[in-house]
Amino acid sequence: MNRRKFLSYMGCSCYGFIMPSCTTTPITERKQLKIVSEAKLNARAAQIYEKIKEKEKLSDDVNTLNEIKEIGKKMEDSISAYFDSVGLEDPTINFDWEYILIDKKKVRNAWCMPGGKIAVYTGILEATKNTNGLAAVMGHEIAHAVAKHSVERASRSVLLNTGTQLIDIFSGGKLSQVNRTTGMNTVGLLSQIGLMNPFNRKQENEADYLGMIFSSLSGYDIRETVKIWERMKKLNKGKAPPEFMSTHPSSENRIKKLNEKMNEVILEYPPIKIS
Repeated sequence: MNRRKFLSYMGCSCYGFIMPSCTTTPITERKQLKIVSEAKLNARAAQIYEKIKEKEKLSDDVNTLNEIKEIGKKMEDSISAYFDSVGLEDPTINFDWEYILIDKKKVRNAWCMPGGKIAVYTGILEATKNTNGLAAVMGHEIAHAVAKHSVERASRSVLLNTGTQLIDIFSGGKLSQVNRTTGMNTVGLLSQIGLMNPFNRKQENEADYLGMIFSSLSGYDIRETVKIWERMKKLNKGKAPPEFMSTHPSSENRIKKLNEKMNEVILEYPPIKIS
């Protein structure tokens, strides 16, 4: 049974337990399933963000932090202005934007929690190199929040967990028996490789595309996006796991897809004027 049929059947089977809310991703219009409260997820994310600020060592590089905040502000305004210009509801209307720079030179990462809570690690600056590169990374992370990927991911996890429990019941506990025999979470591993990882890679590709759009709308040179991933590839020295085992697309596929979308984004999403 393929993934789409499985999720379709599980959605029908679980309808009596949860009431799915089908929406679409902003701009790409990909269908999404949301059964987890966005407001509650944002509130929880804000609490975790505060704990991270207390626990992690924040960088004293004021200039870089100010640059991050400046890029973030431009994207905040550009995203809101774009959705207003096309007559659509602003997906960031309830965001409480915030930015921190975490002092970890060995961590090449950045993330954006639901509701606009953003963190950049100093280690990724080795790959971004310049303002346009930093904007590309931030655009990607902000895109995850704008597209409500965390809400979607949490909803799908609930659906999968409920579906797995139903299958175990209907199979007379055979799945539990397999887990006990092998000593590992066989179902969890199979669902991760067969369902969640491909789904997460789809989100990553979507965030790459939307991130370029948000960077372009904000006036940054999105041609730097490909250069970042070329630099990341060199910095990783080929140590990335096989794509089917990863939640992220391979560097080669990422660069290929970015190049394919580059001209389209430049032509269709030029810098937007903020009134």
